[in-house]
Amino acid sequence: MPRLPDDIAETVRTALSEDIGAGDLTAGLIPADAQAEAQIITRENAVLCGTAWCDEVFRQLDSRIRLDWTSKDGDAIRHGQTLCALRGPARALLTGERTALNFLQLLSGTATLARKYVEAVRGTRAVILDTRKTVPGLRRAQKYAVACAGGQNHRLGLYDAVLIKENHIAAAGSIAVALRAATTSAPPGVSVEIEVEHIGQLREALQAGATRILLDNFSLEELKTAVQESGGRAKLEASGGMRLTNIRAVAETGVDFISVGDITKSVVAVDLSLRFRRQD
Repeated sequence: MPRLPDDIAETVRTALSEDIGAGDLTAGLIPADAQAEAQIITRENAVLCGTAWCDEVFRQLDSRIRLDWTSKDGDAIRHGQTLCALRGPARALLTGERTALNFLQLLSGTATLARKYVEAVRGTRAVILDTRKTVPGLRRAQKYAVACAGGQNHRLGLYDAVLIKENHIAAAGSIAVALRAATTSAPPGVSVEIEVEHIGQLREALQAGATRILLDNFSLEELKTAVQESGGRAKLEASGGMRLTNIRAVAETGVDFISVGDITKSVVAVDLSLRFRRQD
């Protein structure tokens, strides 16, 4: 299981503040001592993710609420399945319902889509990577969801890896100059990758000693040529226009990585519902 992000409490606190503001006016209609039981149910097949965010929502609202999960992050879930039983003060359950579901639905949607891409390339050498095209403020959460689905995380931000792109090359003057500057300045252990847009640039990068190269919007034939040209001298990452309809063909060219922006930017929330049990 991937390691949980360390910003869950802060992220949840911000989300609750956004929703509750000065107070939940509607939940205030419920007697303060009223207790309730509820269930979280999935209305579709999916991959579950976000249980820790859901737990944190109710922990911050009222620590007396108890949640009992029947599935864990990364599990395949089926239509109609009960995922969690909740019990505790009714006001807090009502107040936290939407925020908890927002986290669960978005992160489960991310994990569900990521799993589809991972399954699509199974049996090839290619590894599915995420990108920085994430929901603002939820990058760590979405990257956790990708990892739960079997994908791998690319750099978290601009601070933990070097990725030299076309504008960096233009500003530096050449691929060789940009690579030399990056390898000289990068802290120990930090990966250095360079983006190329055609086979000529790939050859330049290989000659300059690049060990990881991003192939931007290469055709399938160009990807095959790049794999042959590299001959294992550098790890190759395909990027640009990746969809479920073409991802298998891209993987079969022999590239090492495929980065997919859609995993985190084109997410469809999973249909989940929190339903109260009627009190007799």
